[in-house]
Amino acid sequence: MARTLTAHEFFETFRTEDACLEYMMATRYGNPLGCPKCGSVGQFAKLQKLPAYACPTCGHHVHPMADTIFHRSHIPLQKWFYAIYLFTTSRHGVPAKELQRQLGVSYPTAFRMGHQIRKLMTDVDGDAGLGGHVEIDETMIGGYRKGGKRGRGAPGKTVVFGMVERDGAVMTKVVPDVRRETLEPHIIQNVQPGTTISTDELGSYKRLGDRGYTHGAVNHSAEEWSRYDYRQNVTHHTNSIEGFWSRLKSSIRGTHVHVSAKHLPKYLGEFEFRWNARHAPGSMLSRLLLSFS
Repeated sequence: MARTLTAHEFFETFRTEDACLEYMMATRYGNPLGCPKCGSVGQFAKLQKLPAYACPTCGHHVHPMADTIFHRSHIPLQKWFYAIYLFTTSRHGVPAKELQRQLGVSYPTAFRMGHQIRKLMTDVDGDAGLGGHVEIDETMIGGYRKGGKRGRGAPGKTVVFGMVERDGAVMTKVVPDVRRETLEPHIIQNVQPGTTISTDELGSYKRLGDRGYTHGAVNHSAEEWSRYDYRQNVTHHTNSIEGFWSRLKSSIRGTHVHVSAKHLPKYLGEFEFRWNARHAPGSMLSRLLLSFS
């Protein structure tokens, strides 16, 4: 993974509002560029009173922030860039209170900015198909109620379904339940036929062998955590996906305390991006900023 910028390097690179806008212009359109209106090629000039550039021949305006998370925002672009920088240099995410303190904005503004950045992370990460050897598991996200039911079916909790390639990408979905009719379509849609799949003993996975997959399971209820299948010459376990769950839950508890079911998909998208960035070229910051091209 590429080295990320230090805070000093960040502010040297994006030291002014105009420097941030110039970066957006160069990333999205290039400068000089061919005018979309008159076709002439030239160096577009920055307008004094608008975050836009004008064609030197016909005066046509180009708005670098249009159709991005910055569009129609009253927050300075440099603060947006710094918020993205904070997200990419934190291992466990950035709560709205921290954005409020660092950026000097109101809490509702910080909250909205955080969710816009999480959505950007989700969009940049995408959902490419999985293959090779995939581990599949499900977990419950939500606050623990003292004396209440724990595990599947506990009140106030949200079911999250996850799939991860061994040493590869992860994909998660919020699902209503863990029935076969709910989980199997997600697997068929996103995991390539012929893939080796490892799961726990949940009955919803028992027919995967009939769906064109090489399936093996470990019995966690019997304290079986790993099983070597001599016929398949493969070791089945769910350690990778459970490692992702552990990191996700630790971050929610330590950074956000609680995440509502309504906003949980955005946080899942953020942590998918963080996990998958380990195998992607470039730093997390460069991947997000270059996504506007």
